[in-house]
Amino acid sequence: MSPTHLTPLAARRRPVLLIVGCGDIGLRVLRLLGPRLRVLALTSSAARLAPLREAGALPLLGDLDDPATLGRLGALADLVLHLAPPPTQGESDPRTRNLIHALARGGRARALVYGSTSGVYGDCAGAFIDETRPTRPATSRAQRRVDAEARLRWWGRASGVRVTLLRIPGIYALDRPGGDPRERLARGTPVLQAGDDPYTNHIHADDLARACVAALFRGAPQRVLHVSDDSPLRMGEYFDLAADLHGLPRPARISRAEATVQMSPIQLSFMGESRRLDNRRLQQELRLRLRYPTVADGLCPAAPAPCAEP
Repeated sequence: MSPTHLTPLAARRRPVLLIVGCGDIGLRVLRLLGPRLRVLALTSSAARLAPLREAGALPLLGDLDDPATLGRLGALADLVLHLAPPPTQGESDPRTRNLIHALARGGRARALVYGSTSGVYGDCAGAFIDETRPTRPATSRAQRRVDAEARLRWWGRASGVRVTLLRIPGIYALDRPGGDPRERLARGTPVLQAGDDPYTNHIHADDLARACVAALFRGAPQRVLHVSDDSPLRMGEYFDLAADLHGLPRPARISRAEATVQMSPIQLSFMGESRRLDNRRLQQELRLRLRYPTVADGLCPAAPAPCAEP
């Protein structure tokens, strides 16, 4: 790791946040907290150093897949926001393991927020669930997240670090790469017919960033929270709404049998899980008032400014 001449002593002059995995959500957090905290951003790509510096972070070059590059990482930050995804294979998350070891060596971190996924529950047959629901991951992708959660909660209990786990559903925003439903509508990707259509949950990217900030300062130790808005919809309803708001054709409806022929395995895996998330902990414990409480607010053509019925 190259800490760009930052020493642990210098970093202690004011509270320091380390963002691990500073993509779109990390940059939104940086815009919120940059004026208040010193923000470090860990990246494994030298090409990302200049953009991160321009965004207001102090970039650090290090690779979670190579523990030797993490150096004195654990001595640099008081708060950690862990948004780095697990590897694409296997049922464990060695990246989170390596991060924990690096943080433990330094012993400075006091709070860590981890961006997990609501996919850890598997299929709930459309049930309305809270955070006490047992995890039953149906894919290796979700199992890797369960492994990361377990490692972080164990470390939090053992070290006294306040660990908060955020279980996140589909992230959207009209200005988010890959999170704008109009892109899928433009491709003409179909959705399932009403009888097969699963419930899905969503959160606007700006509200997710605000939830990360709230959890860093107000999250309870070893606590799990759903970061979801107030409008669980069936998947087809979500894309129908986006189409209607932007004057686009609604997607075609197909049967599940037709989907097995037309769609990729990863698309089918998302369509094979149906659940509705209870977000009361988010609003009551983190005291977060959603800027976009429904997807209609976040998808309206006036976004990113909130819009509502007159």
